[in-house]
Amino acid sequence: MYNKLLIFLLVLGGVAIANENRQENIQVKITEKIPYVTINDSGTEIKISRIQDTHNRLTDDFTKTSRACPPHCIQPVKPIEGVKTIGELELIDFIKNRVYTKKGILVDARLKKWFELETIPGSINIPFTLAVVDSDKVKKALFKALGAKEKGDGTYDFSQAKDMVVFCNGLWCGSSVKFLKQMVAKGYPKEKLFYYRAGLQGWKLLGLTTVIHEAIEAK
Repeated sequence: MYNKLLIFLLVLGGVAIANENRQENIQVKITEKIPYVTINDSGTEIKISRIQDTHNRLTDDFTKTSRACPPHCIQPVKPIEGVKTIGELELIDFIKNRVYTKKGILVDARLKKWFELETIPGSINIPFTLAVVDSDKVKKALFKALGAKEKGDGTYDFSQAKDMVVFCNGLWCGSSVKFLKQMVAKGYPKEKLFYYRAGLQGWKLLGLTTVIHEAIEAK
């Protein structure tokens, strides 16, 4: 089942630094000084910006306020001691400066079917169900893809391993927390892990750009 690991680090796209100082008539900016950020997402140039219609409202499933708990329980701000929780501006900066230099990855920890419907630009899909698999083979493949080098004694050198931001559907979604907890349990350094708690719902609530991806399986 896991011969074809759902690890998409092989198709990471770079991020192009946009000329964000252009004088354009942009009413809804990301910040006062940042109108948008342009990235290269799997070979396609994507502008991360906010919806300009100030009367826009969410109309999809992310307008729901209440989901059965369990499993859709509100997640703590800091679910794992030592793993930093970040917001949208930190995430945009991470996509722009860390994904671009291939020193970081943005992980959508949701199931493949959700990833393919809609996701955050620059993200790749590693479902939380893969991270929770108790398999040394899966662990080795995952760590190798993330840049960790296995030592002769079975431990890993993480000095060149990638920083990783993980997200899922939102404040009520536990997939990213499960993913992060498993990565920590497997030995991945906490200082290289980051949690975007607001998830796709928070991203969309601010009218930020989303993309449709097709998940790619590593052979």
